[in-house]
Amino acid sequence: MNPLLEIFQYDFLRSAFLTGTLLAVIIPCIGLTVVLKRLSMIGETLAHTSLAGVTLGLLLGFNPTVCAALYCVLAAFGIELLRKHWPQYAEMAIALILSLGIGLTGVLSSFVTNMASFQSFLFGSLITVTPFELKLVIVLSIIVFSIFLLLYRELFYIAFDEAAARLAGIPVGAVNFLFTLLTAVTISLAARTVGALIVSSLLVIPAAAAMRLGKSYRFTLIFAVIFSVLTMNIGLFVSYFTETQPGGTIVLLQIALLLLILLLTRLRK
Repeated sequence: MNPLLEIFQYDFLRSAFLTGTLLAVIIPCIGLTVVLKRLSMIGETLAHTSLAGVTLGLLLGFNPTVCAALYCVLAAFGIELLRKHWPQYAEMAIALILSLGIGLTGVLSSFVTNMASFQSFLFGSLITVTPFELKLVIVLSIIVFSIFLLLYRELFYIAFDEAAARLAGIPVGAVNFLFTLLTAVTISLAARTVGALIVSSLLVIPAAAAMRLGKSYRFTLIFAVIFSVLTMNIGLFVSYFTETQPGGTIVLLQIALLLLILLLTRLRK
């Protein structure tokens, strides 16, 4: 059998590739809008604060992924609430929620006895995705992608100019509410599988690379998804054969791709 195909003999690796591919499709959909709204640090904040939900789940005996998702949702809406109170200092809201999340994680982790499970959320563990988590990823990926397609026009307007979107009759508040929810769910899922410490990279790097090539919002999004899926799957192959950590391998491949695109576009000028 071809060595490149032999890994598909194993159920856990098939689950890893399916999970990774689904996330590689929905993460750029969220990530491009986050980058265009200049809120890239939200990904970093929610990814780190999801660890507070993980530790709480481990302490209470609940599923850590579900607890991380719930905590991410609360943190995301906390950021939106604080941004409304201090509209001129939006980045302060992000810093406050990040501080709260890290503080809670630091305190709660002191009482966690199963540190192996906790550490798997730091750098991710695609190859240990449980059947329940795989089903959760499939269902939520379909929901996130479907809502994104339904709100494609509205998110396009809001990403560039919220004031103009309001004048165009778009319910900015409701759309932002849904987008915040989608962002929190996507980040919490990705934090479990690729790692809380690097999930923000997956949000930003494919979008950054695609913005160098895309001549429109639609083509930029398509490029971002292609780059994400390509690096996700190649990264899984590389990590299997080199026995390296999948999340870190994927991010390094994305950085290499971004540098290559920057070099090629510079040479074309």
